[in-house]
Amino acid sequence: MNLFTETSLSPDILKAIGELGYESPTEIQKQTIPFILSDIRDLIALAQTGTGKTAAFSLPILDMIDDTSRKIQLLVLCPTRELCLQISKDIKNYSKYMNIKTTAVYGGSSIVEQMRSLKEKPQIIVGTPGRVIDLINRKALDFSAIHWLVLDEADEMLSMGFKDELETILSETPETKQTFLFSATMNKEVERISKNYLTKPHRISVGSINEVKKNITHEYYVVGYRQKKEALKRLIDANPNQYSIIFCRTRMETQEVADFLMQNGYAADALHGDLSQAQRDTVMKKFRLKNIDILVATDVAARGLDVNSLTHVIHFSLPDDPEVFVHRSGRTGRAGKDGISMALIKPEESRKLKQIKSATKIEIHERFIPTGDQIIKAQVGGVFEKLFTEHEDLFEFDDSLIPDLSNFTKEELVHQLLQFQLKDLALYYKDKHDLVEQKLSSRDDDYSRRDRGRDRDRDRGRDRDRDRGERRDRDRGGKPRRKDENMVRFFFNLGKKDHLKKLDVLDIINKATAGGKTKKRAEIGDIEILEKFSFFEVEKSFKDNVLSNIQSMKFKGKDMRAEVAN
Repeated sequence: MNLFTETSLSPDILKAIGELGYESPTEIQKQTIPFILSDIRDLIALAQTGTGKTAAFSLPILDMIDDTSRKIQLLVLCPTRELCLQISKDIKNYSKYMNIKTTAVYGGSSIVEQMRSLKEKPQIIVGTPGRVIDLINRKALDFSAIHWLVLDEADEMLSMGFKDELETILSETPETKQTFLFSATMNKEVERISKNYLTKPHRISVGSINEVKKNITHEYYVVGYRQKKEALKRLIDANPNQYSIIFCRTRMETQEVADFLMQNGYAADALHGDLSQAQRDTVMKKFRLKNIDILVATDVAARGLDVNSLTHVIHFSLPDDPEVFVHRSGRTGRAGKDGISMALIKPEESRKLKQIKSATKIEIHERFIPTGDQIIKAQVGGVFEKLFTEHEDLFEFDDSLIPDLSNFTKEELVHQLLQFQLKDLALYYKDKHDLVEQKLSSRDDDYSRRDRGRDRDRDRGRDRDRDRGERRDRDRGGKPRRKDENMVRFFFNLGKKDHLKKLDVLDIINKATAGGKTKKRAEIGDIEILEKFSFFEVEKSFKDNVLSNIQSMKFKGKDMRAEVAN
C-alpha cells in the first residue's frame, strides 16, 4: 500500500513518486507536506541530511504551482553545486507528468548556457547563492513573482560565508512569499536569518537536532600521529568489502591520505576544494558507481554527495564541532542498514572526545588497532561474505572446463584458494609489529609543548620547518604570539624556497582584498615566511576575499593557495 495517497497530493505526483519506489513518507515528510498544503505561514524545519527533505518541500509546492504561468514561482537556494544538481534532478523526477520546467544554476559551469536555459521560462529555479547573484546582476533572473522560497541546508550556506549573498537575494523577493528554512542545526546565524526574514514561522523538528541514529556503532582508536596512516590501513584491511568515506580536516591532509591509500593499492580517491569542477564530477561519479570504494573528503566537499549504502565513516581527524561529527557519522546507517563510525584519536585529544560525547550523548566505544592475525581472520571472512552474497556477475562454468579435483579434499581446495587470494596481505603483516597501544591523556601536561605543537602542525599537513622557526624565535627571546580576535590567520603554500618576501605577501594580500564591498584596505597583521610555506594575518572581514581570490592568482608562475590556519 502506498501511504503517500493519504497526503492529498495530485495523481500525477503520486504516479511519479510511485514509479520511483516511494511508499511511505519519512517523518519530516509526514509533518511538512500537510503543513505546506494547508498553511500560509513560514516554516523552520530541523532535520538531518538524508531524511527526505527535498520531497518534503517540493511535493506540496509542485501540487500548488501554476503550470500555465511561465514566471518563476519557486526558488530553492542550497550551498553546493552537487546538492543543487541533486535537488533539481529530484524535482524533475517528481514533476515527470506535469507541465513544469526546473532549471539549476550554479558556479563552475557556463553562465551563458544557464542564461540560455532561463529563456525557456522555468517555473522553478534551484541555485547556489553566488551564481544566483551573478544572474540577478545580469538581469537574467526576476524573482518578483515567486510564491515560495526554500533555504535548504541554511546552516551550511552560512558557514560557507554566504550570509551577504543570502540577504541580497532575499531583498530581491516579494514580502508576500512563503519562506521555508531547512537546516540540520539551529546556530546563531541561522536564528538571526530566521528572525530577520521569516514571519512568525511554524517550527518542525524531527527528533533532536543532534539526533544520533541507533543503527550506527561508534568506535574510537587511540593512535599517535606518526602511526595514523598505518592505523588507517589496518582498519580498512580489518573491515573488508567496505564502502566508506574518510573525513579529513584540510584539503592538504585529504590529498595526502588519498595518495597514501592509492599507493598501497586501494580503490580510493580524494574530494576537496582544490579540484576543478570536472575533476570533482569524475571522482563523485566513480564513487557512486562503486568504481572506487573509498572516498577521502573534506566536510564541505562531501556536501551534496547523497549515497545510501555506505558501510563505514572514518574520522581520520576529529572535527571541532560536535554537530559535524554527528553529520559525518549519519552518512552511514541509511535506508535501514547498520553502519559503523570509526574515529582515529591522538592521545592528547581526550578533551575534544569528551566534548563530542557530552554534546551528542553518543556512546563511543574504545577499540584497539587490529593485529596482523586479526586482519587476516577478517579477510578470510570477507572472502566468504563476498562469495556467498554477490552472485550477479558470476560466470556460469561448463563442468567440462573444470579439471578433475577428486584428489583434493574440500578443505584443501579452500586452503589453497585462500592462500592464493590473501598471500600478499599475509606476507605484508607477517613481519609487521603490531601498533603500540596508546592511552588517552587526561591532562595536556602529559605532552610537552614541543610535542603538542609538532603533532598539531603535522596533523594539518605542515612539515618540520615551522617547528624550526618556532624554536628559532624562542632562542631569540621572542614571546608567544597573542591571538587577535579581529584577525584571521592563514596558511600560505609558498615560502623562502619560492623566493617569497614580505613585500610580495603584502602585495598579494592587497590584490586579493581589493574591490570588496567597502573601499577601505584590509588591515594586515603578522607575516611569517618559512622555508616551504608561510603564515599571515588579515582582518577578519576580508577572510572570504582572501580564500576566493588568491587561488586564481599566480606568483612567478606558481599556483597560490591559502587556507585558514587553526
